[in-house]
Amino acid sequence: MPQQKIYLVGAGIEGWEGFGKQALEVIEGAQVLIGHKRLLDIFPEFKGEKRLLDDLSITLEYLKTTDKRAVVLGSGDPNFFGIARFLLRNLPKDRVEIYPNVTSVQYAFARIKEPWDDATFVSVHGRGIKPALDRIIASEKIAILTDSVNTPAVLARELIARGAEGYEAWVCEDLGLASEKFTKTDVKGLAELTCSPLNILILIKTWEPNLQNYPMIGIRDDEFATAKKLITKEEVRAITLGKLQLQDDLVMWDIGAGSGSVSIEAANLMPNGRIFALEKNPQYLVFLKENLKKFAARNVMVVEAFAPDGLEELPDADRVFIGGSSGMLEEIIDAVDKRLKPDGFIVINAVTLDTLTKSVEFLEDHGYTVEVTCVNISKTRNLTEYKMFAAHNPVYVIAAWKGEE
Repeated sequence: MPQQKIYLVGAGIEGWEGFGKQALEVIEGAQVLIGHKRLLDIFPEFKGEKRLLDDLSITLEYLKTTDKRAVVLGSGDPNFFGIARFLLRNLPKDRVEIYPNVTSVQYAFARIKEPWDDATFVSVHGRGIKPALDRIIASEKIAILTDSVNTPAVLARELIARGAEGYEAWVCEDLGLASEKFTKTDVKGLAELTCSPLNILILIKTWEPNLQNYPMIGIRDDEFATAKKLITKEEVRAITLGKLQLQDDLVMWDIGAGSGSVSIEAANLMPNGRIFALEKNPQYLVFLKENLKKFAARNVMVVEAFAPDGLEELPDADRVFIGGSSGMLEEIIDAVDKRLKPDGFIVINAVTLDTLTKSVEFLEDHGYTVEVTCVNISKTRNLTEYKMFAAHNPVYVIAAWKGEE
């Protein structure tokens, strides 16, 4: 005997959007109504059984075995950060019928009179902020479902710490209730705001903290704060970034980040990527943080550690740049090899023959195909009324990957 269908029915914003005709017919024909108390209370005259939706595993077990016609009530569109994802993952899809309604996010955008077809959506409700923060700061317009712990004020403080303050903020509270409220502010104002736990936060980018226009690649060396001009020079930086073969949405480790010049230009080239700049030298850290703020590199996270320490907590890498190793090159390559994704690349910049030799040897011992590019740069300099070329020390750009050439 075939099992009964399970109907997921979305409730709209009370007092603004009700249930559609089809949804009401499905509910009227149900034998069991499942949902949170506030949704069950919408149907005081329902004659069948009512079951509270508290423990998802208990509800799932019931739906797997029941032969009764069941309706599960959700808010708005059950497919939008709702129960549909859980049920569709655990039940045959042909058993599930979904009747979506207007979501609270749709309603919020309508009330603040802002188009939402170009928005990004994330939820920190019961999930924590850290996994969502990178997506938030990479977005021009974003709606965030919050909770009583991960509040708009907590989010604002995280954004300020990352230098991502250039947003107009809307806090949309208690949607559909008598206490419904819409507050427009900025990120700094948001950090001081106390609001209802039932809220949606909408952020719309209006300006960049860094108002000066810098190129995505090819930032002049003298724009970076650095110690004793110890920096990956702009021409070498361009070749290094090319050898890394960057794509958006990648995870990159910058080991021995120094002033952060490589991380900053990598961030420009992959705005939805995540870059982890490892540096422990206190002097370099000052310059690194200063440069990240100056260039609004919001998707670069500083890790205060001497590699290979500090790598354990990072997500697996797609790309790794080693600009400095503090005498731990073999240990770093060994640690990177264990965490690099199968199609990943390692790029090492060496200025001495000793580092070049060790890098190639260690990488080949770990099964990498290695390509070395010797970069010799000469730039003009003024000499009285004439110009001459001044040569920089050669830099060896070592690119390595698993597989054949």
